Parts: sequence; C-alpha cells; structure tokens
Amino acid sequence: MSKIPNNIKKVTAGGVIVLTVAMLSFFEGVEYKPYKDVVGVLTVCYGHTGADIIPTKTYSESECLALLEKDLSKVRKGVDPLIKVDIDDNTRAAIYSFAYNVGTGAFARSTMLKKLNAGDIAGACNELKRWTYAGGKEWKGLITRREIENAVCLGKFESAYSSSFLGAPSLFQLAYMHSETIPAVVLTR
Repeated sequence: MSKIPNNIKKVTAGGVIVLTVAMLSFFEGVEYKPYKDVVGVLTVCYGHTGADIIPTKTYSESECLALLEKDLSKVRKGVDPLIKVDIDDNTRAAIYSFAYNVGTGAFARSTMLKKLNAGDIAGACNELKRWTYAGGKEWKGLITRREIENAVCLGKFESAYSSSFLGAPSLFQLAYMHSETIPAVVLTR
C-alpha cells in the first residue's frame, strides 16, 4: 500500500462524513437551479431529489449544503442499522456514496449487503462495479463513480490516487479541492 499523503490523511482523519462529502461533491456536482437528471428525475444542488424541490427556484450554497446534510443524514440512518459487521471509514464512506446515489432500499436488497454481512468485505466492495446502469442504459459517469467508490471501499489509495478512472480526479485531488469547504457540512449522530 502506498504511503498516504498528508492531504489525504487530513480528509480521512476527519472521518467517514468528511470523506463521503468529498466524494459526493465530486460525483454529484452542485447545480443551483433544478434540472432533470438522465432518467428524468427533478434534481437540485448535490443530487437532491424529492417533492420539496421548487422547480423555478435558484438555490443558494447554504440551502444546498443544508439539503446535503439532510440527505446524508437519511442515508446514514438507513444504512448503518443494516450493517452487522465492523467496517472501516473508507468502506463506510464508499457505501454511503453508493446508497446516496441508488437509494437505501436498493442497498438493503443488494448482494453487496449480503456479502458485507457475511464478512466478505472485498466481495461486497467489488459488487459496486455492477451498478453502472440508470434507465436501462450504462453510463460512463456511473462506471467512473463505481471504480472510485470501489477503490475507496477496498482502501486502495494507490488506485484512488491515479487518474486512470476515465480522467476522473484522484482521491488526493478530491481531498485537496474540498479541504476548505468540507467542514461546512457537519453531521451528528
């Protein structure tokens, strides 16, 4: 395993939420005006969906961060009770990112969760790469997302560092880019 650079340590030392927010900030991006995603779901901010979106509103950064905090809190509350084995923060952050994207219900029914709870952490992490379709079509962005989530899940920082995932920024770059903004979102148990 490669030596972890200080900027990565800074993010991972902040724990699972900081790492998850760094991942979500990159994967979801931020859009202040509501739009329809690739499968036609009304979306705003950091991938927020739901009936509470006002289609004609332009959201502020603080509103978007509040929605991210609320959504990530729901993910944590939906995911944590399902996991019956000890996992590290990297694995948990990858799972949170995944469940944020596909929903906690899909995670609850997944082979990934079954493998995880059977103690097959590597097998569970590798299940991430199977989830690359939306609306019946495989998406390049989901392939990239799942490759990075997989590397983080497995703790393969040397893989997450590289830009080999279809030009995606490395985990090191994510940590550096978001090191100033991540503390703005703080969740409590």
